[in-house]
Amino acid sequence: MNTSSSASSVSSTTSTTTSSTSSTGTGARTEQAATLIGGARERIDALDDRIIGLVQERMAVSAAIQDARITSGGRRVHLSREMEILGRYREALGKPGTALAMTLLELGRGRI
Repeated sequence: MNTSSSASSVSSTTSTTTSSTSSTGTGARTEQAATLIGGARERIDALDDRIIGLVQERMAVSAAIQDARITSGGRRVHLSREMEILGRYREALGKPGTALAMTLLELGRGRI
C-alpha cells in the first residue's frame, strides 16, 4: 500500500470521527443541530455564570441582614419573610420554584 494512500485514508477516517464526535457530544444527529446546540450551551454557561454571581451577591446581602437583625437583638431567621419568598418562587416557577427558593434560603443562612 502506498504511503500517500494510507495517509489519505487515516485523514479521512479522522475527519469522519471528529465530525461524528462533535455531533455525538451534543446528542445531535446533524452538524447543523450540533452547531446550534453548541452555541446554546455556551449561552447557558454564560447565564449560569451570571446566576452564580447573583446567588453569591444574594448570600452577602442576606448575611448583612442577619448581622443587623442579630445585632439589634432579633433572631437570625425571619420565618414570615421566608414564607413570602417561598410563595413568590412557587407562584413564578411552580413546585420546582419552591425547591429553588429553599436552596437559596439555605445558602443565605450560611449553611452549605
